[in-house]
Amino acid sequence: MDKLLIFGGTSLKGSVTISGAKNAALPIMASTLLAQGVHTLKKIPKLRDVFTMTELIKRMGGIVEFNEVCRIDTTKINRFEASYDLVKTMRASILVLGPLVARFGRAKVSLPGGCAIGARPVNLHIMGLEKMGAKISLEEGYIIAKATRLKGTKIYFDIPTVTGTENLMMAATLAKGTTVLENAAKEPEIVDLANYLKLMGAKIEGAGTSIITIEGVDELIPFQDYEIIPDRIETGTFIAIAGASGGDITLKGCRIDHIDAIMVKMKDAGVSFKQTKEGLRVIGPKRPEAVDIKTMPYPGFPTDMQAQFMAMMTIANGTSVIKETIFENRFMHVAELRRMGADITVEGNTATVRGVKKLKGAPVMATDLRASASLVIAGLIAEGETIIDRIYHLDRGYEELDKKLIQLGAKIKRIK
Repeated sequence: MDKLLIFGGTSLKGSVTISGAKNAALPIMASTLLAQGVHTLKKIPKLRDVFTMTELIKRMGGIVEFNEVCRIDTTKINRFEASYDLVKTMRASILVLGPLVARFGRAKVSLPGGCAIGARPVNLHIMGLEKMGAKISLEEGYIIAKATRLKGTKIYFDIPTVTGTENLMMAATLAKGTTVLENAAKEPEIVDLANYLKLMGAKIEGAGTSIITIEGVDELIPFQDYEIIPDRIETGTFIAIAGASGGDITLKGCRIDHIDAIMVKMKDAGVSFKQTKEGLRVIGPKRPEAVDIKTMPYPGFPTDMQAQFMAMMTIANGTSVIKETIFENRFMHVAELRRMGADITVEGNTATVRGVKKLKGAPVMATDLRASASLVIAGLIAEGETIIDRIYHLDRGYEELDKKLIQLGAKIKRIK
């Protein structure tokens, strides 16, 4: 099992290109099941989660090839199951449920697994499909869904759910009549999915707002050469790396309109930004200032950036308070940061971080995707040697992060 060995204390400088967004790529790959034929997608990141979705589509009879673009041929889809051995490693596998029921009238999808960062129930997906006329049962850990043709309806989410919004939006594209999703999630990745669906012939209005209206059509047609949006969480992670290390990093190909909340808090911490011809230049302070954050659904501060921001706050001037409102078990990185000398106390959903002069390298273990990124940041700024175990979590969501960091001057390498 791979580990990362990091020699800390280097100020990082240079430029990196931001990869395509994992959380846009996965639903868009799932959406190809809605239209028979060949789809080609640009800037699909080569990640563990993407390869899991690839295997899922292949097992259903699809053909997936990666060259300069990702080519997905859904002509011969003939199996409508997402098995436990794949779904247990990636919660986003649930995204095939809506497209399969909408196009083929049936699906068998395992209840999901993935990062152990708290309960993320699929009841909202099931509720929505039942409202659209699907008959659903739970059998031996699988969701069994059947429908002759889904019917448009009004669906209200008790809480905004990203994958729930995406799943039901995809299902509604082939339903008979109009579907209205109320209290929908607003993330840029949902807008990206809607844009791709519209290019296939779907009729969707309001993506990116709390009310999305979908008028069902009889058929969707594959679209060629669609380019996935850049990953806003990878962008934020590199901003945190610059902020924590006092670095000077230019981010190529990022979308600053997707990271407003991150930039506001980073500026408060002393990070400065300059737009250049090359991209977004990020200049970290000698030492960041302590800043409080509260995670919120988009456009608020993203839960997926909480751990990375906390790593930066471990060496900040002063005390910061970090409130996690999205997932109830997303402070698992705290124990590992403490091993490196961080002064953090947790009470309920609130972490209090008292900045220390320096962290010290130590052997640590990644517990989930974003926790692994926080440990990389901590290792980069720590004195001495840090070894991070279980970095398969990191590979689920970051494309060659270690290689990009080497480009910036980091002393980091993979070891067994």
